[in-house]
Amino acid sequence: MTTFERYYEEVSRSDPPLRVTMLGIRGFPNVQGGAENHAQNLSVNLSELGCEVEVIVRSPYMPKRTGRTFGRIKLVRVWSPRMKGVEAFLHTLFGVLRAAWTRPDILHIHAVGPALFTPLARAFGLRVVVTHHVLNYENEKWGSVARLILRLGERAGMMFANGRIAVSAALASRMEKAYRVPVRVIPNGIHSPQKMQSTATLNDFRLRPNRYVLTVARIDEQKRQLDLIRAFERARRRPWKLAIVGGADYSSEYARVVAQAARETLGVVLLGPQTGDALAELYTHAGVFALPSSHEGQPIAVLEAMSYGCPTILSDIPPHREIGASNSEFVAVGDIAGLAEQLHATFWAPTERRLDGIERERFMQNHDWRQIARHTLEVYFAARADGTGIGQHDLLRYKPQRRPSASLPSPLNFVAETNE
Repeated sequence: MTTFERYYEEVSRSDPPLRVTMLGIRGFPNVQGGAENHAQNLSVNLSELGCEVEVIVRSPYMPKRTGRTFGRIKLVRVWSPRMKGVEAFLHTLFGVLRAAWTRPDILHIHAVGPALFTPLARAFGLRVVVTHHVLNYENEKWGSVARLILRLGERAGMMFANGRIAVSAALASRMEKAYRVPVRVIPNGIHSPQKMQSTATLNDFRLRPNRYVLTVARIDEQKRQLDLIRAFERARRRPWKLAIVGGADYSSEYARVVAQAARETLGVVLLGPQTGDALAELYTHAGVFALPSSHEGQPIAVLEAMSYGCPTILSDIPPHREIGASNSEFVAVGDIAGLAEQLHATFWAPTERRLDGIERERFMQNHDWRQIARHTLEVYFAARADGTGIGQHDLLRYKPQRRPSASLPSPLNFVAETNE
């Protein structure tokens, strides 16, 4: 029997719930970003296990009308400017200062940029867990100073946190080799797919079921939508279209070039950010999902596509290989000709390459949010015990209250990978 199982069997229900503060994300629900999607679903499931969860969110992304709660999760709006390279820095600083005042049992920091403030949080006596989502400093859009700060954030998070989580085995292995610290692999999760019979969203964008390539990501150099547009132009076959879901976090030259290329390429449709039933409908009826990104942590968009059984064409990078299914094809990063060849093969394939039920069920079990929350809670217990003299027996005395699930909006939010 594991520590976690004994925890639920042996300890008293009268003990106070574990108080967890999440920091480092823009906010939720329906805020673009993989870390945002991760934090939302993790928070919901931790709350259902009995934890008291509050999430410190950035004011520009969470207007006051959004409300102060999401189910049982407390949303705390803290001011930050909406400014590339600055908002995460200031918001995390203010968030750590607030946590030093509220004294949560665990401060859970998401992403390497915000992790820069891990030493400050530790200096305040907080127990800190850091989740590493993606190697942001490899993103082409950042300059040398920003990349240096992101690397320092990674180092600070890995060296000073009480607990460390990585969303993929490849990322965890890299961190362990670089910093010689233990890193727990806890993957991103997905919900059971909402198979949609309706085609209202497809009709709005003049898409035909099983006759479009779908990609879901923010418009960013890292995601390489421009490569996908150029490959589609080479391989295009009527009535196939390319549906690009996502928006740009900030105005940028890359976003402008992508929009121009989409306008000039026959069959390319920009759908903007999509959520809920609309996004579920797009996954349900996609002929193939493509993501030719240069680097990833573990993209939830790919996980979502696979949960629908959708065939995938992915860039040949370790995180994609790690989650690749039997109907996945891989192309070298930047290989537009190879990407066009894979698209061409899909367009002319006599049958669809959908995942079978057994493989899809195994995949769903590996990415179950409830299990992910339990594993994360184990990391919290270990972080509380780190250097405090709290032993395993003392941890077993702590028992949060089990509570029924709250009524929440649709869990399927925009799933593009985050960026600090």
